[in-house]
Amino acid sequence: MSDWLNPGLAHLWLPYTQMKTAPAPLPVASSAGVRLRLADGRELIDGISSWWTACHGYSHPHIRAAVEAQLATLPHVMFAGLVHEPAARLAQRLAKLLPGDLDRVFFTESGSVAVEVALKMAIQYWRNLGHAGKQRIVYFRHGYHGDTFATMALCDPEEGMHTLFAGSMPDQIMAELPTDDTMRRAFDLLLETHGERVAAVIVEPLVQGAGGMQMHDAATLAFVADACRRHNVLLIADEIMTGFGRTGRLFACEEASVVPDIICLSKALTGGTLPLAATVARRHVFEAFLSADPAAALMHGPTYMANALACAAANASLDLFEREPRLEQVADIEAQLATELAPCRALAGVADVRTKGAIGAVELSCQPGGTIDLDGLRRRFAELGVWVRPFAKVVYLMPPFVIDADDLSLLTGAVRRVLTERAAALA
Repeated sequence: MSDWLNPGLAHLWLPYTQMKTAPAPLPVASSAGVRLRLADGRELIDGISSWWTACHGYSHPHIRAAVEAQLATLPHVMFAGLVHEPAARLAQRLAKLLPGDLDRVFFTESGSVAVEVALKMAIQYWRNLGHAGKQRIVYFRHGYHGDTFATMALCDPEEGMHTLFAGSMPDQIMAELPTDDTMRRAFDLLLETHGERVAAVIVEPLVQGAGGMQMHDAATLAFVADACRRHNVLLIADEIMTGFGRTGRLFACEEASVVPDIICLSKALTGGTLPLAATVARRHVFEAFLSADPAAALMHGPTYMANALACAAANASLDLFEREPRLEQVADIEAQLATELAPCRALAGVADVRTKGAIGAVELSCQPGGTIDLDGLRRRFAELGVWVRPFAKVVYLMPPFVIDADDLSLLTGAVRRVLTERAAALA
């Protein structure tokens, strides 16, 4: 380890990290199932699936075999003027799995870019139809849609992550999630007032992830979709985090019987093995780009879009959803999380406990003007043999779907223990 860790850290710039003060990252040597093996021999149960991607656990033999076979034949080829079998099969399978007529798949490499493409689709859709004034996007408080410039403009400005760039991003329209009658009237009025200049509403269905694991019900999502239809506005569903079973359905939109005009997918798409994302449009959206005019085409093309290795991994991941009881496993995880995190509600310094599918979140409180020692919490979790990475005010669990009950109890037990220790320190 000494021959690579410190020499390498001298040149690495880590994400979401103040490099001057942050503790050194933990060096991982290998992974299997739900465990990360560190270079010093310790093992950690991964409670967050590597940013919510490793839904089947690590090193699943079926995905590994698919990637190895693809590597031997065609690792990558440009996707302009050429096409290959893994991408064609994956697009067909996604179209079959997604609700309604979401059947035109545009591949990219990351969730942020998938959202960027969705925004371009929405704005150009209206432009192609002769409504060039519809250029604004409505997003919701506590929302998070990525770290690129266009997506930063769709993130809650009070969450703090992107406040440094205020004034340098496009001016979009933030709304409150319409969770009650008063908010529904306000949302309707917003779309009625601004509908002529709004291209789309973007929403994270059922769970707003990086904005604090905020949760809303299916009725709220259904109202948003209905309001978009009534006011002639497209609906973009950002299912980068919720897609592929995390909330208990294969896609969160299904719980509200909603078919968005555009859906964004990534994270668990390849089972946490290779970067891949997809922006999928309904038929009427795609058809607005069909024209004898070259300028009506969607002018976007990432160099590594539809990478053959990543598409092979994604096809193998979909195989596992077909062959193995993933949604049943999520239901079991949900029930266990709800039971075993419930005692946290009684702890000092805990504001709320929320569960949805294979997501469990404990929201913390602190004294006015105070801060939460996130680095200290992360360090303590690692000492207890689990990888849990709280952010903002939330300690959360989003384990791989294949985790067994005993390992999940070790995760929830660590959360209860660490937050009990924190409560004692606050007393």
